[in-house]
Amino acid sequence: MEWVPGEMIGYGSFGTVNLVLPKTGFSKSPLTVVKRCETHNSASLRHEKQVLDQLGSCPQIIRCLGDDYSVENCGKFYNLFLEYADKGSLADHVKRNGGGWTESDVKRFAKSILRGLNFVHSKGLVHCDVKLQNVLLFGNGDVKLADFGLAKRNGEKQGKFEIRGTPLNMAPESINGNVYDFPVDIWALGCVVVEMFTGKTAWNLKPGSNMADLFIKIGVGDELPGIPTELSEEGKDFLGKCFSRDPSKRWTTEMLLNHPFMVADDETTVPFPSTSSQCCFEEFSVSPRCPFDFPDWISTDELISRENSSRISSALNRIGELACHEAPNWSSCGSWISLR
Repeated sequence: MEWVPGEMIGYGSFGTVNLVLPKTGFSKSPLTVVKRCETHNSASLRHEKQVLDQLGSCPQIIRCLGDDYSVENCGKFYNLFLEYADKGSLADHVKRNGGGWTESDVKRFAKSILRGLNFVHSKGLVHCDVKLQNVLLFGNGDVKLADFGLAKRNGEKQGKFEIRGTPLNMAPESINGNVYDFPVDIWALGCVVVEMFTGKTAWNLKPGSNMADLFIKIGVGDELPGIPTELSEEGKDFLGKCFSRDPSKRWTTEMLLNHPFMVADDETTVPFPSTSSQCCFEEFSVSPRCPFDFPDWISTDELISRENSSRISSALNRIGELACHEAPNWSSCGSWISLR
């Protein structure tokens, strides 16, 4: 089918996201979106296509519908076609309603995310950027993992300063040792569950907090993300299994799927959860909407190169290398931005 880009529904460091429209004729409703960027900047999108091809079909993974190249007046573009999530992302719903979902709703969404991660891990891949913005909702009740631009092979070595993921959801081993294997997705899942339930990030950041403060919280000491006191004992235990600081003791996706918290009493599929307006966002508690929503930070899969590549001998030294002392600009959105 010949097509033209329709309404832009989002954009990010990778390029733009547009609805796909047929070049001739009319379509009753958009079923496809295209992530597109100029070919010279398409490494991340082409990597995402390769990962989705390796994964194949899974009900909890966004479907890739192909790719192509197009030549326009302003240059040559790489286009990645994906199915259209008509209800947006979990981040949209949490931001709109300030969290406050019932435990059964949180459990149902967490189970879908966990099933998707279980499939990803079974293929030997790590998502590396599990967050509310990368969980998409469909009108029929489906919940799917998306945005695999940072995914990598489990155990695959990477550059010393190659940063992956969103700081607020990063695991201690990623801060301390630049390690991104299966357990980092489990830690991030725990952060997502907390944010769904409370409408706030798992880490209690104060106004004026900077990158150094955040990295010290995550990478040094024994502090753990906050577990909501309102959760059931099963829910608290589930998060405890996600938030083990030792990745070797963190539960796997298969183990978590058999946890009592995931044994739902009701498997009924509904479009989206009931919400409450009693909770509200505080400016400093809203999760950044891009991998590094702090000043002067390079996001996603770009390599951060430095002249001094001396060995980092401790967690504090590594934090000193990575951190800046400016307060984060929470209002800035450098990656995916929902326009409607």
